Amino acid sequence: MRPYLALWRARFLTLLQYRTAAFAGICTQLLFGVVRVMALYAFYQFSDSPQSMSFSQAASYIWIGQAMLAMLPWNIEQEIGQTVRTGQVAYELARPLDLYGMWYARCLALRTAPTLLKSIPQFLITALVMPPVYAMQWPEFPVVLGWLAATLGGLILSCAITMLLNISLFWSVSGEGIVRIVPMLINLLSGNIIPLPLFPDWLQPVLRYQPFSGVLDGPAQIFCGTMGMEQLPGLLLTQALWSALLILLGRLLIRRGVRRVTVAGG
Repeated sequence: MRPYLALWRARFLTLLQYRTAAFAGICTQLLFGVVRVMALYAFYQFSDSPQSMSFSQAASYIWIGQAMLAMLPWNIEQEIGQTVRTGQVAYELARPLDLYGMWYARCLALRTAPTLLKSIPQFLITALVMPPVYAMQWPEFPVVLGWLAATLGGLILSCAITMLLNISLFWSVSGEGIVRIVPMLINLLSGNIIPLPLFPDWLQPVLRYQPFSGVLDGPAQIFCGTMGMEQLPGLLLTQALWSALLILLGRLLIRRGVRRVTVAGG
């Protein structure tokens, strides 16, 4: 376990150095968050139909999505992509460690370091600086703990999905197609574009149990109160089942991938 923790720590500390990029990301995500919250405000003002969540809940949902944007599995780990493209993956295979475990540790750093850099300032700004009508409403402390537990489950699931994107490089090499197609799907199905509770009722059973909802939608609903704390165990179980299934699938695919990888000179 210690070697994998060391890999995570080294990559985590490296990613923490990109503070200027984090500042730019904070500004961008705040701007997009304001635009989306204002669009939702207009929707609630002129809609006569009853909605499954109040505007304050929807606004908090949007701000959670913007703050946790870096945790979404929308890209590959660039260092892993480089090793596959250049053939340096041969050095990875020569190490006395599990390849999937090494890559998963790096994915864990990819999803945690930028998220911590960007989310904490955003939480402070959206809760304390934003006009009250657009501000994020913090729930009671037990609900915050439930949200943190659900976010941890979402992080594990997000890394499992990211691993599938990384493993696809054994077949696509460049990864450009995956990086251009997958983000649109993940942003939509995770609730990052439109909160999933606002979708039609007949879609809710499908949306609730598909894997991407466990990354963002589930934790966000716990935070904003559209999902009660009594539903938290079911959410954690769903996240754990999807994580286990996708990790198993990833391990099967990585075994096949290493058999077909071509390394220059051998």
